[in-house]
Amino acid sequence: MREYLLTLCITAAVTYLLTGPVRKFAIVAGAMPEIRARDVHREPTPRLGGIAMFFGLCAGLLVADHLTNLSPVFEMSNEPRALLSGAALIWLIGVLDDKFEIDALIKLGGQMIAAGVMVMQGLTILWLPIPGVGTVSLTQWQGTLLTVALVVISINAVNFVDGLDGLASGMVCIAASAFFLYSYRLWYGYGIEAAAPATLFAAILIGMCLGFLPHNMHPARIFMGDSGSMLIGLVLSAGAISITGQVDPSLMKLNFGGTRDATHAMIPVFIPLLMPLTIIAIPFADLVLAIVRRTWKGQSPFAADRGHLHHRLLEIGHSHSRAVLIMYFWSALFAFGAVAYSVHSTSMWIVLAIVALSFVGLVLLLLPRFTPRAPRWAEAFVPPRYRRRRAAQASAEVPGTSPSYAVQEEAGAAEEAPEGEGARTPMPAGVNGATAIGPRARFLDRRKAHSSR
Repeated sequence: MREYLLTLCITAAVTYLLTGPVRKFAIVAGAMPEIRARDVHREPTPRLGGIAMFFGLCAGLLVADHLTNLSPVFEMSNEPRALLSGAALIWLIGVLDDKFEIDALIKLGGQMIAAGVMVMQGLTILWLPIPGVGTVSLTQWQGTLLTVALVVISINAVNFVDGLDGLASGMVCIAASAFFLYSYRLWYGYGIEAAAPATLFAAILIGMCLGFLPHNMHPARIFMGDSGSMLIGLVLSAGAISITGQVDPSLMKLNFGGTRDATHAMIPVFIPLLMPLTIIAIPFADLVLAIVRRTWKGQSPFAADRGHLHHRLLEIGHSHSRAVLIMYFWSALFAFGAVAYSVHSTSMWIVLAIVALSFVGLVLLLLPRFTPRAPRWAEAFVPPRYRRRRAAQASAEVPGTSPSYAVQEEAGAAEEAPEGEGARTPMPAGVNGATAIGPRARFLDRRKAHSSR
């Protein structure tokens, strides 16, 4: 565990220290696309954060290769080299897209090629453990197609959820933490050496996300871009493929009496295949709702709009940070709930706990609809938005105008303006790009975060 934690810390430190210079490089290179009508941020922000994350990945693999207990992973398995090859290819495609806006079909082809490179080096699904059935062997073509599909789905799921500051990196970090606990339990608890690569991938992925998060939390100073979102999606899928298609459930038959009983009782290797789906669950629901919404309006399913889940969280009254925390909560509930169920699949308490936490999440989701006002004697102990005096002062500053009128008027203007025109907010004087040189208007951004964007 100490060596895994050391690898995690080195990866996080390298990613964190390199993100600042990468941000300056992105500004000089002009990797600061104009604000689109569906974007939430108000100022052009540099991308290419995936550069720092990729070098963090390289540093983590390099350190692990020189550690006593982790170096055998590189000697007995070719999976770390396969991961590095696929990650380098998908990272290069992402960097080009962040700078030159590559066509979506070209990116899809690059993702499939990156997955194929990993398959050629041995990182592929060889069999599927199905609860109640046992281990089902796959042919070479079946394993290749399933591996490529899982990689492409995971990459695009993470890319799709990257809509708010710190959202994608935080959600992947949560899922990777749950995955690390699960794979480490297989490796240390059951002595299955084949689970060691997946454990290493999860530790490195946690370090990549933790190192980048301080720069990406709201208000973000840099975005990871496609170079980062596709990279962490590929690393997440690589861990799931490694432990799903390489770990033989028969290694645990001593504890349960047979392969079929072990697979059914513990669901030990079937859960990792579902782990990427804990990230896909929220984006997939958003995708289905978007298709239904746009088709109902007579638009193309691929037409951009501002009706995604994170937009709706802002519209109902959540701040930017609180919307991200709510998404974190649901991601943690799915990921750690899956891990807990894999440990005690017959325990009813786990199901009841998941149901209770889901109810808590729904209450937090609808909280802005029932915003209370604290009594005057308690105003000094609650956040400003619950104080009556703040609303009265805002009304006094603009006679005859309600406190939320200016925000509503701005939101209405943004909705009436055609996409790409009038939806951008003028830059305040003295601010260059994502406040790379000028001051950062924190309070102004906080006020605008409640608009329909």
